[in-house]
Amino acid sequence: MMLRTFGWSFAVTVVGLVFAAWQWGWEAFGIVLILSILEISLSFDNAVVNAGILKKMNAFWQRIFLTVGILIAVFGMRLVFPVVIVAISAQVGPVEAVQLALDDPDRYQDLVTDAHPAIAAFGGMFLLMIFLDFILEDREIKWLTWLERPLAKLGRIDMLSVCVALVALLATAMTFATHAHVSTGHADKAATVLLSGVAGLITYLVVGGLSAHFENKIEEEEEHEHEEEEKARAEGKPVSAVALAGKAAFFLFLYLEVLDASFSFDGVIGAFAITNHIFWMALGLGIGAMYVRSLTVYLVRQGTLDDYVYLEHGAHYAIGALAAILLITIQHQISEIITGLVGVILIAASFLASVRRNRALAAAEEDEKQEVPSGA
Repeated sequence: MMLRTFGWSFAVTVVGLVFAAWQWGWEAFGIVLILSILEISLSFDNAVVNAGILKKMNAFWQRIFLTVGILIAVFGMRLVFPVVIVAISAQVGPVEAVQLALDDPDRYQDLVTDAHPAIAAFGGMFLLMIFLDFILEDREIKWLTWLERPLAKLGRIDMLSVCVALVALLATAMTFATHAHVSTGHADKAATVLLSGVAGLITYLVVGGLSAHFENKIEEEEEHEHEEEEKARAEGKPVSAVALAGKAAFFLFLYLEVLDASFSFDGVIGAFAITNHIFWMALGLGIGAMYVRSLTVYLVRQGTLDDYVYLEHGAHYAIGALAAILLITIQHQISEIITGLVGVILIAASFLASVRRNRALAAAEEDEKQEVPSGA
């Protein structure tokens, strides 16, 4: 099971590291390896959240996620995305941007760093909405009851998550503008932060809304499946139901890709602290992305989220922390080590809490079994 799920990741790791050493030397080998570990540590919470969505898809769409999805993740976000940022910032074509990365990597890095406020605002708002919609929903299973119970009550207020996110964005943009000493260039950047954050919010609402819409449609179909089975067959409704499932899976897949893109922002920006070589960066982050994809599928196939019920909570708390970190990094630099450790610690804590819960439930069941014979 392990080899079947992670086989491609192992193979890509070996080929990628060997290619890096052969093409650029041992320095490239070491940097690519470090970037791979960085991506995995920063994106572990991404795998847990993705697994919660991917388990709703059938085997076909899981394969699409691992094939087409990984191409988008590796080439789109880890290679093309930084080039597009530079092309827009420097107002040059993509080819010229690549040439700039090869001929003047320091200038290339400066342009990407200059675009960081807009990137962080977009990704931070998208991830913040994911966290808020999770934490403000009343769930049967609660991890941190003292916090989640009152927040669930507040969540009954319509559009509260949107309001909270917009207030956070406004506060971030105003703070950024204040500390920019109201210079023209920084004022423009403050406006860019505001617009990028609103764009991230709109993206979440559109993609998430479409996914939820088609999910609800599928659930409605399943509820009436037994009652109207004969009628559906006579009218050919199974065909339309399959098409509906296809639409739902497509929008869930789209949602997953946008989610992965938002998670990858910190990894791409953080990679520049290690190297400004775009091909080393793409190779290292791409290897890490493969493991995140494989881990997502592994969690789904093993039913880990069902066995360890607090894992999803821990992942969403990590998302909230990452959203806050992204918004803070618009103005202050935060080490990628801290970013990665926060997510790992929160998920580890939720895993241990799940283990303790499972042991307590098992002990309670064992006590019940022992009491039955004595009362008979």
